[in-house]
Amino acid sequence: MKEQVLDQIDAAVTADLPLRIFTWHIHGSYLFYLSQGNYEIFIPVNYSRSEGYYGKGETFPFGDNVHEIPAGEVRNTPFDVILFQTDENYLADQYDILSKAQRRLPRIFLEHDPPWDHPAIAKHPVNDPEVVVVHVTHFNRLMWDNQVSDTIVIEHGVTLPSVQYSGTINRGIVVINNLPKRGRLLGLDIFNEVKKHIPLDLVGMGTGKLGLGEVLHPELPAFLSQYRFFFNPIRYTSLGLAVCEAMMLGMPIVGLATTEMAVTIKNGYSGFIDTNVDKLIEKMQYLLNYPDAAAVMGQNAKEAASSRFNIIRFTAEWESLFHQVIQNYSHE
Repeated sequence: MKEQVLDQIDAAVTADLPLRIFTWHIHGSYLFYLSQGNYEIFIPVNYSRSEGYYGKGETFPFGDNVHEIPAGEVRNTPFDVILFQTDENYLADQYDILSKAQRRLPRIFLEHDPPWDHPAIAKHPVNDPEVVVVHVTHFNRLMWDNQVSDTIVIEHGVTLPSVQYSGTINRGIVVINNLPKRGRLLGLDIFNEVKKHIPLDLVGMGTGKLGLGEVLHPELPAFLSQYRFFFNPIRYTSLGLAVCEAMMLGMPIVGLATTEMAVTIKNGYSGFIDTNVDKLIEKMQYLLNYPDAAAVMGQNAKEAASSRFNIIRFTAEWESLFHQVIQNYSHE
């Protein structure tokens, strides 16, 4: 069986065809940025449009290299690499829609999050030396007990927006989906406290009475660029793509000095980070009072993002990893 799979992969490489990556639609913005690379991505779709089976949807301008496949046809379609993105993908979905041969293909698990249980002792669900676990931040990799799995870090990559920061709206902006339901973890209490002192707007799905509602991803750069600063009240999560996107716009960032944020924002240079919310409120007021200083910090943030989160580096690392797992598989 493995010989047949290898013949398929060898034929694709010999023909110099783009690699065929199968994955699920989990985080739309991440999938959009991943799709900027030189490979074909296949995502399943079902009638109920359940989690991971949405298809392309209508929010992101996916290119022609992203293909929808009816879930029932997945097992009959040739792929080069299987990319898991959730525990459910790895523990259940693969057995529901992949053939036995496909489940033996080169496999990668993309871990988007830090551990939600105790962050020092939580064991990652993948415990297989044949599956490469990709973490999106070094903090996440550090905190997970990865057991025997081979792990690497591929930091976020985002495209350079066509609009520029103006900061003409003398307010801060927060971008979080479903904040009212997600509570302290995402900093609901911090947002509410800061809002008593600083003019803040909130956008995202499910903002309810707290916010302005959803701004579609293609329209978000132009919307955000008008605000004086970007505020991230989240206590504990992975580094949000919204932070990277705001930096790439040239916005100064204010946030908690926790998780990967502690090594992403340089205090007083590209924004302000602290674990003392009162101090952050003082710094936000400073940015409101001094727009020229805010613009300088925003430019510093953009330069940092252009170096660290550029899309060319991001897609090149993913393409290299895809080829690497195929090569390692073929030498087993």
